[in-house]
Parts: sequence; structure tokens; C-alpha cells
Amino acid sequence: MINALIDFFRHLFGGKKAIDNTPISSGALAYLNEQVDFYRSLNDEDKQLFVQRVGLFVNTTEICGRGIEVTDNDRVLVAASAIIPVWSFADWHYFNLQTVILLPGAFNEDYEHGKQDSLITGMVGTGFMKGKMLLSQPALHYGFANEKDKKNVGIHEFAHLIDMADGDCDGFPERMSKYAYFQPWIKFVEKKISDIHQKNSNINPYGGTNEQEFFAVTTEYFFERPQLLKKKHPQLYDELMAFYQQDMASINNDVKPRKQQPCPCGSGKKYKRCCLPKS
Repeated sequence: MINALIDFFRHLFGGKKAIDNTPISSGALAYLNEQVDFYRSLNDEDKQLFVQRVGLFVNTTEICGRGIEVTDNDRVLVAASAIIPVWSFADWHYFNLQTVILLPGAFNEDYEHGKQDSLITGMVGTGFMKGKMLLSQPALHYGFANEKDKKNVGIHEFAHLIDMADGDCDGFPERMSKYAYFQPWIKFVEKKISDIHQKNSNINPYGGTNEQEFFAVTTEYFFERPQLLKKKHPQLYDELMAFYQQDMASINNDVKPRKQQPCPCGSGKKYKRCCLPKS
């Protein structure tokens, strides 16, 4: 496996290109407006700030592909995944990330896709993976397209980076909260993980793996289905609201465009005649 890792990164960075300093394109802006509910919920001033932060992230983080061509739309979704969780932290910088690598699909531990054991859609870590994030390109897009499954692999992996920002990946983001709250949080998480194992929870079972995955999985839930999380797990919702300093449930009703309203993509057509998902 070590040799496979070495070959993978030698192949990836052997022809490394300079980071593209091109500002966000009009097409990418339209895609952001179409695909990212969080962005649509912002007022005009905050939308401008969000776009500025997208541009800053893209210009300071290499986003490249292995076996695929990376598009402006890909870059927008990676940047949105990074910015959404730390929106209330204006000075937040992912100092523990230098490169995001997009792959054509789910992959295995040797970074191979299309294999029987290619089940991984996102990864961050240490050692060879220090400063790097791997994402399945289709899973990245699906995370923003599907509004019902409580999953978003981009947000999930950036939640791990937030957790790791204090030096430990332990399921408690100390840079966002006082250490005095660590023990109460861990005890609470132990109870919630027990509920998952006993099948008494609608939280993704992967969140029962350990405290780190519980934090990342419930972060996805918080930003994808905040009202449902608040209804089913009110204390968990309150804890995550305190971590992220965002009351997602209060703005969620204003996010979804109505069928008869003008389409947010700017086409001039009604939403139901333009970008409304067919499914």
C-alpha cells in the first residue's frame, strides 16, 4: 500500500500546475446560485462576501483532478463546502489543507476507482495525506443536488479539518468551543452513538463509528436537513448551532425557491419551467 501511495502522489504532483488566479466566472456564479441553497439564503451583501470567500479559497488552495478535468463548477462546490461550516468565522483559514484532489468516482484505500472495494467518497488524514483532501467528483455534486439524504461529502470532509485544527481529530472542535465543554459533549456523543448502535436513531449509521465520524456526519445533517435535526434531536441541534454559530433551521424555510417564482439561475423563466429537479 505504501508503494501505491508513493506512485499515486508522484503521478499527481509530477506535472503540477500553478494555481489559477482567474476570478469566479459568470457561469460558475450561476451554478453556485442554482446548486447551493446556503448561498441563495443570504442577502445581497452576504452573497458578495460569500463569492469573495469562494475566490479566496480557490486562489489559495490547489484543486486538481486525477483522471478527470476539473471545472469551475467543481471548484465552486469545493469552496462552498469549505465556507459553509465556517461562515460565522470570518477569519477562518484552513491552514491544514493545501490541495483538494478530485477523482472520477468512489475509491479504495489504494485510491483506485471502479474496483469492488471502491467505496470511499472522501478522505483527509495525516502522513502522506497531510494537507490533502480526496473527493469523489460525482459524490461532491450529488451532495448539493440531493436535499433529502442528510449527506454532503464535501461538508463532511471539511468538518474533519475543522475538528483537526486544534491538533487532534477527536470529534470536538476546540477552536470553535471552550475546552470546558469537552467532557459534557463527549458524554452526550457516547449516548447518541449508543442510540445509533441500538437502531434508535435516524442519524447515518456511519456516525456510530467513533466520535470523529459522529461529528462529521451530524455536521452534514445540520447543514442539509436542519429542521429535521432540530425536530428529531433538539439537544444535538443546539450543540451544533453553538459550535457553528449558525441557526440553520431558522433560515431553511427561505432557502427553497417556489415553483412559480423566477428561477434563481437568472433565465427569466419560472423555476418549475427551468431548474426545478425532475425527480
